[in-house]
Amino acid sequence: MQASDQAALLEAIIKIARDAGDLILEVYKSDFEVRGKDDASPVTAADEQAEALILKGLRSLSLQFPIIAEEAHAAGDIPQVDDCFWLVDPLDGTREFVNRNGEFTVNIALIENGKPLLGVVLAPVLNQLYAGSRDNGAFMEGDDAVRRDIHVRKPSATGLDVLASRSHGDAAALTQLLEGRKINSTIGAGSSLKLCLIAAGQADIYPRMGRTMEWDIAAGDAVLRAAGGLVQVFDGTPLGYGKPGFENPHFVACGAEAFF
Repeated sequence: MQASDQAALLEAIIKIARDAGDLILEVYKSDFEVRGKDDASPVTAADEQAEALILKGLRSLSLQFPIIAEEAHAAGDIPQVDDCFWLVDPLDGTREFVNRNGEFTVNIALIENGKPLLGVVLAPVLNQLYAGSRDNGAFMEGDDAVRRDIHVRKPSATGLDVLASRSHGDAAALTQLLEGRKINSTIGAGSSLKLCLIAAGQADIYPRMGRTMEWDIAAGDAVLRAAGGLVQVFDGTPLGYGKPGFENPHFVACGAEAFF
């Protein structure tokens, strides 16, 4: 896909993500019910309604690709993927949503040949949007609606600023992984925002040693790669997409310097 086509498609996805974010905020302000899925993870009406809106939006586009979406996947709707396919997490960070701390996101990514081609991450409560595509770089929008290009940074001589999951942390495993590295700070954050913070040059690495699915991080990975970063699995290779079962191995998201 050419750079101009990526840019046009990204604009369409931003509109869909913002519409989903508006819907999620309506549920967020209400007295919503929390239910448990088969894997014991929480789900709300916001997850389900936002996903329905996103799927309708993607199916209205002129370019049609298979869609792997979190709630549909949980219900057994798993289409065969081609070279290009969508990965959708309508509400990443449902625990953050339930706890009402604002650190949850809408995530839409297009995968091409196992790599993220473009992606959008929207944090509706924070009114922060991150977007990027392979050939056009990455940018963010905040409260002032001004687009600012974002880029990863090189780690400081004082050490790495490390992001850790707010809801799924493993302190012992993190300590072992970072042994021998100079650490400046460790900061807790929710959802795919962690990858976007690295993309924006506000942190250096995000190690994840626990279960994640491709839709959890594909959009953030797209933004991060567009900003000059990388997500590496523990053998040092880039994280790939379209794996059987769509489950990720352990990984480290990093900025201007590879971790492994």
